[in-house]
Amino acid sequence: MKRASWFFAALLTGSLVAAPNAHGFDPISAAGVFSRLAVAPELSNPSVALLDVSTGQIVFESNAYSQRKPASTMKLLSAVATMKYLDPAYVYPTSVSLGTAPDSLVINGDYDPWISFDHRVATKMHRTSFQRLAFNGLSAVKKSSGGSLKKMKVYYNDLYANEVATYKAFYKKRGVIATFIKVDEAKAIELSGEQVVYSISPSVKEIMAWFLTWSDNLVSERMARLASKSAGNEFNDKGVARTFAGLLREFGIDPTKLVIKDASGLSGQNKVTAHVMAQLLYKIHTDPALAPLIEGLPVGGESGTLRNRYLETAPEAVGLVKAKTGTLTGTVSLAGYVQSGDREYAFVIIADKIRRTNTASDRARKTLDRYLAKIAAPLALPVNETVTVVTDSQIL
Repeated sequence: MKRASWFFAALLTGSLVAAPNAHGFDPISAAGVFSRLAVAPELSNPSVALLDVSTGQIVFESNAYSQRKPASTMKLLSAVATMKYLDPAYVYPTSVSLGTAPDSLVINGDYDPWISFDHRVATKMHRTSFQRLAFNGLSAVKKSSGGSLKKMKVYYNDLYANEVATYKAFYKKRGVIATFIKVDEAKAIELSGEQVVYSISPSVKEIMAWFLTWSDNLVSERMARLASKSAGNEFNDKGVARTFAGLLREFGIDPTKLVIKDASGLSGQNKVTAHVMAQLLYKIHTDPALAPLIEGLPVGGESGTLRNRYLETAPEAVGLVKAKTGTLTGTVSLAGYVQSGDREYAFVIIADKIRRTNTASDRARKTLDRYLAKIAAPLALPVNETVTVVTDSQIL
């Protein structure tokens, strides 16, 4: 009898574990919250979509098929194209060398998207600056020429057009007329002598996370063009538009309502629909290869362009919203994911009809954050419950 009682007590003690205590919003309740968000006066009749990522079902939509200005939420498409068409581990090298011919320089590039035109930013973020490449290259040629230099030939491979123009202006300002001659990589290597500077970027995956987290317009544009080139399209905005459309078709999403003028969202002529963006967020969530994209999204109250949001307006939602922000004059947008207990929702909100003032934009952002906080809830982890065991001696 004693042995049986002991066995039962031990079994009870070892096996009784509480179930997850996740108090999230079910789809009907979440739809109720978003129906109020859609009519909030601060958002001026926005385009809205809410989707349950566990099922792919649309929970709520309002004006979801209306073409709207996405602002920087456009970078979600740039990020997907980056991860789909480029090797996530690839890094971009750039070398600057003295030329084998007198008074010449060779810049062997690889369209590195990470090189910064702002030396202060580059120093702060541990990036290679354009100024470092240009100044060190010029100094090396001057030294090899005895210190005096009026003209110089620069052989280059795989540089952006604005980089070439900036190099010319940089050298001209310092009294040197530079003639730029485009060559292929093999010729650049053949013409290269002593190496002056060698730069290497972070990986594609890290660069993608950077432009999502901090909404870097130039880097997102460059990465989208590199993805377009890799996909077999033109290395320009038209190629990017074709790449984005093809990407959506590959996911089974109709791209016909998209108007793509750039890859960063800066153009007010860009047009997307909340429905398309919500479907894209669902595909991102279900594709393991795109998991780094979700990891690169700003987190409410914690990182990137959302680091200062939610802290005062909706502190209960800190850490529960991962989303890409978007801001243009008269436009505030947000697209990403919100944790709601044991559920997770993808959402898209594009308010592009608000007044063109900073005050209106600030009110719109705070309204978005407060409504998202209404359905945000952490996923509670299982907790072992304490079990009181009554022994045989206590019974007796």
